[in-house]
Amino acid sequence: MAQYKGIVFFDLDGTLLNAHSLVDKATGQAIHQLRANGYLPIIATGRHPTEIRDARQVTGIDTFISLNGAYIEHNGQAIYKGIIPTPTVGQLVRIGDALGEAISMYTHDTIRTTRDTADMRAAYNYIHTPIPAVDHDFYKTHEILMLLVLTDRNDGRYTFPLNGSLTFYRNGPDSIDTVKKNESKRRGVERLIKLLDLAGVPTWAFGDGPNDIPMLDYVDHPVVMANGITAAKDRAEFITAANTAGGIVTGLRHYQLID
Repeated sequence: MAQYKGIVFFDLDGTLLNAHSLVDKATGQAIHQLRANGYLPIIATGRHPTEIRDARQVTGIDTFISLNGAYIEHNGQAIYKGIIPTPTVGQLVRIGDALGEAISMYTHDTIRTTRDTADMRAAYNYIHTPIPAVDHDFYKTHEILMLLVLTDRNDGRYTFPLNGSLTFYRNGPDSIDTVKKNESKRRGVERLIKLLDLAGVPTWAFGDGPNDIPMLDYVDHPVVMANGITAAKDRAEFITAANTAGGIVTGLRHYQLID
């Protein structure tokens, strides 16, 4: 494994991406310079691998932790999958069915949803990604790594009966990221460092939201965007500018990781 001066983890929404869910040109250039300076940039996101292709192309990042730690890929190869047991998926789907709400199901390369609802469409429009096709029983024949509960109000109806089996992260007004119990970006970071034999290399992380908190608690240098939530800012070593105001460039320069 190549030797690196450090590893830098980047959340996407509200962090590496701008208000249009795109990577600004200056941000992309900064990531390329970061790598040229001897640092390994890694995406750490709740998004699906198919939803981060544009960001990876602009930044040149080829290692990522996706689905809140449930799927990790390095140089085009899957190195970890956190599969949710099929009976657990079925229990969550049945709760959604009873409430008339959609549950989206994520494999490493496909997204399907149980039904077409207003909350489902609002959630995907909110992050500027395509609406998934409906296939209610998709989970019965596929390995599900993450679920998206599409609701704007019924959190407790899902979390109370399944809190012992799943971990829930509300990351938007209409959606809750849902993964295997204790799966997180932090666990993804820990696994990746171990699998790539990078123990002892200094680590930074840029984030803004609730699913970033475990990762921010773990790295050596937690950086939070000005637009981040208070709980994330409470953990920050440095609060940089907003994602819409060059926050990535400002943060990298603060630590002298780029010129």
